Amino acid sequence: MEQFLRAGVISSTHGIRGEVKVFPTTDDADRFKEIRKVFLDTGRERLELEIQSVRFFKQFVIVKFKGIDNINDIEKYKGCSLYISREEAAELDEDEYYIGDLIGMDVYTEEGHFGVLRDVMETGANEVYIIDSDSHGEVLIPAIRQCVLDVDVEQNRMTIRLMDGLIGDDNR
Repeated sequence: MEQFLRAGVISSTHGIRGEVKVFPTTDDADRFKEIRKVFLDTGRERLELEIQSVRFFKQFVIVKFKGIDNINDIEKYKGCSLYISREEAAELDEDEYYIGDLIGMDVYTEEGHFGVLRDVMETGANEVYIIDSDSHGEVLIPAIRQCVLDVDVEQNRMTIRLMDGLIGDDNR
C-alpha cells in the first residue's frame, strides 16, 4: 500500500503573493479545507508544506502555503504533485479503494494471471480499469460487481470475470 496519496497537481501560479492553482486529483475537492499539510514532490525530494488558506475557482483549488509569499518562490513547482499521508486521507466505504493502491495490482481471472492494472479512468457512470494483459494487450474493464469479483489490497491482487464482449471472443 502507498504511504502517500496524490491529492492534486500544481497547474500554475495565481497572483503574485505565492498562491497556486491546484487541479485536485481527489474525488472531493472540499477535502482541501481539512488538510493541514501536504508533501510537494519536486522529482528529487518531498517537501512538507503547511497550508495557510484554501479557496475555490472553477475546477481549481487556490492554495496558499505558509512561508511562501512570493510568486518566484513557488513558480518553479508548476506541474508538481501534492501528496497527503494516508493518515490524513478520507475514510473509505466498503468496496472503495484509493487509486494509488490499485495501480500496479496483479489481475487474475478464474483461469489464472491475466495482467497488471496500469491505470484507472474515471467516467461519468463508473471507473474503468486499464489492464495490461499478458495475452490481449490493453484491456478496459468496467469497475462493476459483475466484472470485479474481489480486490485484496494487502495481497496486491484483483480477481475479475471477463464478460462477453470485453475482449475478442476468438482470443479467449
